[in-house]
Amino acid sequence: VFFFNDTATTEIYTEQIVGSVRCVQETEVIHNASIINAVGITGLQVYRFGEVISIPYFSEKWRPYSFYDKIVKNRQNNLHTLCLLDIKVKEINMDALMKGKKVYDPPRFMSCQVAAEQLIEAEDVLQKGAYSRKTMCYGLGRIGQSDQVIVSGCLEDFVSKIEIGPPLHSFVICAEEIHPIEEEMIKYWALKQ
Repeated sequence: VFFFNDTATTEIYTEQIVGSVRCVQETEVIHNASIINAVGITGLQVYRFGEVISIPYFSEKWRPYSFYDKIVKNRQNNLHTLCLLDIKVKEINMDALMKGKKVYDPPRFMSCQVAAEQLIEAEDVLQKGAYSRKTMCYGLGRIGQSDQVIVSGCLEDFVSKIEIGPPLHSFVICAEEIHPIEEEMIKYWALKQ
């Protein structure tokens, strides 16, 4: 049995491995890269990350803030939050479907800019003080590729000042308290104006 991704960090792969062992199938694990461990390139200490969240695209009728309480908990525990950003691939166009046609929308990959906008909206609506526009964050683009981009800055800077380029993007909300070594790396990766 062959598995892709970082098998040690995702529940679905763990379930598949356990299933293989139960069926007495020979199983060999070849570890692959994952943003969950590759985020260490930022200089943030990986053991200081809390629960990973996913940020879905908002629509006019659907604006889920379910990720917000997990950020609150991570920040209360002085932990960084890795945000996985929505990917829409092979989504059926509902307008076309209602006309009896099966048409797919073009792929969309959430940018750090959209994530920052939605995070600010969530805070403005819920007002629990999980973070502010000045909270230190990281935008990550194409991590592990030769053209990877890593930029640190305030949350609000990701709305208008910081461009990460083509997908795939991930986002990090830093913990309230930053270790001195992490502070050095935040300065190193800071937006150069």
